Amino acid sequence: MDSKDRFQRIRKVLFYVLVLNWLVAFAKIIYGLLTKCVSMSADGAHSLSDGASNIIGLVGIWAAAKPVDKDHPYGHKKYETFSVIGIVILLILLLYNIARSAISRFFNPIVPEVTGFSFVIMAVTLVVNALVMRYEIRRSKELNSDILYSDAMHTKSDILVSLSVIGTLISVKMGWAVIDTIVAMLIAGLIGHTAYELLRQSSKILCDEAVPVADDIKRLVMCIGGVKECHMIRTRGRQDDVHVDLHVVVNPDMHVGAAHNITELIEKNIKERIVGVTDVVVHVEPK
Repeated sequence: MDSKDRFQRIRKVLFYVLVLNWLVAFAKIIYGLLTKCVSMSADGAHSLSDGASNIIGLVGIWAAAKPVDKDHPYGHKKYETFSVIGIVILLILLLYNIARSAISRFFNPIVPEVTGFSFVIMAVTLVVNALVMRYEIRRSKELNSDILYSDAMHTKSDILVSLSVIGTLISVKMGWAVIDTIVAMLIAGLIGHTAYELLRQSSKILCDEAVPVADDIKRLVMCIGGVKECHMIRTRGRQDDVHVDLHVVVNPDMHVGAAHNITELIEKNIKERIVGVTDVVVHVEPK
C-alpha cells in the first residue's frame, strides 16, 4: 500500500468515526441538560471532544499526505503525530470546564432527574463507543496509524467514563445525588490521564526517540559479505517512516565501486526486511 492510499483510508475511517462520535455526544449532552445530570453532560462533552479530535486528525492527515518538497526533504508525515498535540490541548480545556462545573455543582447542589430512558441512552452510546474503539484499533494496526490509535484510546476513556456515569445514575436513583458531582471529578481525572498518555506517546516521535530495530539491523548487515563491523546505528521517526543511519567497516583496500555496491545492498536488505524503514544512510569506514 502506498502512502497516498494509506492516507485516504485513514481519512475515511476518521470521517465515519466523527459522525458516530457526534451523534453519541449530542444525545448525552441534550439529555443531560434536560435532566440536570452533570455527569451525563460531562460524558457528552467528552464524546464531543472525540469528534473534535477526529477533525484535528483529518487536518493532520491532510498535511501529512503532502509529498516531499525542497523545504521538507524528509516529507510531512510527522504532521500526523503533531496533530495529536491538538487533541491533547482540547482534552485539557475539557478537563478544566468539567472540573469547574463539578465544583460549582458541589456548592450549589441540584438533584438530577433519572429515568429509565437515561439508562437506555447510556447503554446505546456505550455499545456504539465500544464498536468504534474496536474498529479504530483494528484499522490503526492495519494502516500503522498513530492518530487512529490515539483516537481509539480517547474513545476507550469515553467508555470508562460512560460506565462511571451509569453507576452515578444508579446512585442518584438510590438517593445519593452527591455521587453525581464526585463522578464528574473522576471523569476530569480520566480525561487528564488520557491527555498525558497521548502527549507522552507523541513526544517520543517528535523528539526522535530511537525505534527499537537496531539489533535486527546489525544482524542483517553482518550477514553481508565484505562487512567487517557495524556500529553507530541510529534510528528515528514513526513506525511507518523509520529513518536509519549506520557505520560499516570494510577492508581499506576495497575498491570504491565494491564499497558502494555493499552500501546499496545494505540499504536494499534493510528496507525489504524491516517494516516501516523508508530511508537508510550508510557511512563506510576503512579498517
